[in-house]
Amino acid sequence: LSPDCSFTCHYRCRALVQLDCSGPPGAGDEDDGNEQVLEKDTNVDEPSEWEKTELDQAQVEQRIKEYNSQINSNLFMSLNKDGSYTGFIKVQLKLVRPVSVPATKRGPSLQAGRSHPQGVKRRTSFYLPKGTVKHLHILSHTRASEVIDALLRKFTVIDNPRKFALFERSEKDEQVYLRKLGDEEQPLRLRLLAGPSEKVLSFILKENETGEVNWDAFTLPELQNFLLILQREEEEHVRRLRHRYARCRQKMQEAL
Repeated sequence: LSPDCSFTCHYRCRALVQLDCSGPPGAGDEDDGNEQVLEKDTNVDEPSEWEKTELDQAQVEQRIKEYNSQINSNLFMSLNKDGSYTGFIKVQLKLVRPVSVPATKRGPSLQAGRSHPQGVKRRTSFYLPKGTVKHLHILSHTRASEVIDALLRKFTVIDNPRKFALFERSEKDEQVYLRKLGDEEQPLRLRLLAGPSEKVLSFILKENETGEVNWDAFTLPELQNFLLILQREEEEHVRRLRHRYARCRQKMQEAL
């Protein structure tokens, strides 16, 4: 039994377990390594507890009043005369692969890649910065697929929207759960039912992972950009490995 993290294992298996319990819980680098361990993907067909809830008009009005009383900003929800309502959702963009934008649309918030040397429709590939978030003002009947379209338009991304998916993230019993939203689901309705707490519910845009990547769905310029990016990543990885082994070799020589 480890005194730091309470990990328990069989006595004869102790030598096979590799754990670093030297730091306090939650300590680590700035990337999402810790969260990735905790995340549990659920099936898109499994409805969330909020999706099962049905509200009548009076309940919707009461929920909106409660929601607005709990937020510390001006991002209120408003009830319309036709029974629908409008409000804001915040979406965090966690994209691993680069996105494509028109070559003449180089936004200041994006990190530049290399544009392809030729082609009728010139485009440039970028990595979106980590932690990129966007607030969207939407209707209660706005679908998840329409939210994806709106986000891509905001960043002038010209990739196929089917390459992306909207996820709901929730925390429960110290476990992080991710669920991919179906195209017809209504994010603002989920936001209202869950309340304003980001821990209870938040939205994330990620690549639409469906198993093996279908490279035939990408254009030739995109594939060429991916090859250049992979080459740079490989060179950087090799450089780091060589540096690490050189340091180890130096320490051994000093010890000798």
